[in-house]
Amino acid sequence: MTVDDPQVWTLIGVFAAVMLGGMTLMTSQLSRVIRAEVDRIDGTLSARIDRIDDTLSARIDGLDARLGRIETKVDDLDRELTNLATRFWRSQ
Repeated sequence: MTVDDPQVWTLIGVFAAVMLGGMTLMTSQLSRVIRAEVDRIDGTLSARIDRIDDTLSARIDGLDARLGRIETKVDDLDRELTNLATRFWRSQ
């Protein structure tokens, strides 16, 4: 069985088409896998960031309350010192 020129070119064309089709299929599959993994990672990171955000918000609210109490105490001390200074300087 001899293969003439048109048959060789036909075989080359079929081989090239099969190779390009296979590469296209692999590229599209790889693209889908990468997209799925990126979406999974995005969901995981979003959940972690939300959890950290909630934790930090709670801590900041706690610190804000503590600073509010400290501010109240400092204001009370300032008022008392002002009264003492007024009494002391007026008495002399």
